[in-house]
Amino acid sequence: MLASAEPIRELHGVTPSDLNDELLASADPLVLRGLVARWPAVQASGTSANAYLRRFCRDATVVAMLAPPDIGGRIFYNEDLSGFNFTSVHTRLDQVLHELERHRDNPHPPTIYVGSTTIATALPGYVEQNSLDLGQRDALASIWIGNRVRVPAHYDLPDNLACVTAGRRRFTLFPPAQLENLYVGPLDFTPAGQPISLVDLHQPDLERFPRFSEAMRHARSAELEPGDAIFIPSMWWHHVEALDCFNVLVNYWWRQSPAYMDTPANALMLSLLSIRDLPPEQRRAWQEVFRHYVFEADEQTAAHIPASARRMLGPIDDNAARMMRAQLLNRINR
Repeated sequence: MLASAEPIRELHGVTPSDLNDELLASADPLVLRGLVARWPAVQASGTSANAYLRRFCRDATVVAMLAPPDIGGRIFYNEDLSGFNFTSVHTRLDQVLHELERHRDNPHPPTIYVGSTTIATALPGYVEQNSLDLGQRDALASIWIGNRVRVPAHYDLPDNLACVTAGRRRFTLFPPAQLENLYVGPLDFTPAGQPISLVDLHQPDLERFPRFSEAMRHARSAELEPGDAIFIPSMWWHHVEALDCFNVLVNYWWRQSPAYMDTPANALMLSLLSIRDLPPEQRRAWQEVFRHYVFEADEQTAAHIPASARRMLGPIDDNAARMMRAQLLNRINR
């Protein structure tokens, strides 16, 4: 029998002015009840939420995922993972909102979903009325709109503060260490950019995915109402389920790293290309190299080299990063 997810730690009475570094750099997920309850978008929640968004629509084109009712709202692959179970179309946001309203009372509606859309371009003026001060963080504000959609468990590199403004959402989270128990699909062919778990949380096939029961022993879950927010730390896997006929979420992404840093996914791809298929003893040797220079690097790693001669082993700034990137490109393109 599958274990039930433990509740995510909750904080009540947190206001936007309380978003300090302790909260926004937490290593564990947090539910912040009522954080954005005073936003006009939340005040309009319910039957007025759709109309509130349409006030800000101009002529923005968005990417919408559309699928027939029989997928049950689960954004996923087709049966043999050669494609997807939905169609992506470029359309005007106001047309998407119209379709969502048209199917509001349909008990078996088609799946309609607009994910990760930059608010400033899609809904000019919205942020001025509904915003959070995240200090010096250079956060990207995005909006997610749809009906009863399920997004499989996936991770994001940035930290994530997600605010529910309409409808209810259930979040099920897994720590990064549960990677091997989540049965992740292709890394380079994904429904929405990030690798996803192949396990259906509604109907987990434990014969095919037996280790998923171990993942559930470490799972955490919460159901959010309009006005609630959740902080999801970098690399935590999260399954997101919209529970109502009309749902809107606003999220903020930022990284706790210098701007010159590339995504570690690039290093993973290069490692697959250059290390994975080496003989076992050579892989172990490179594992030690990475341990020494990357995962356990400290001030002693290059202390035996004069500071002026450490090059890429010294402190990295924008200029050093550009030089390293150019050197890497030269090596790849040789």
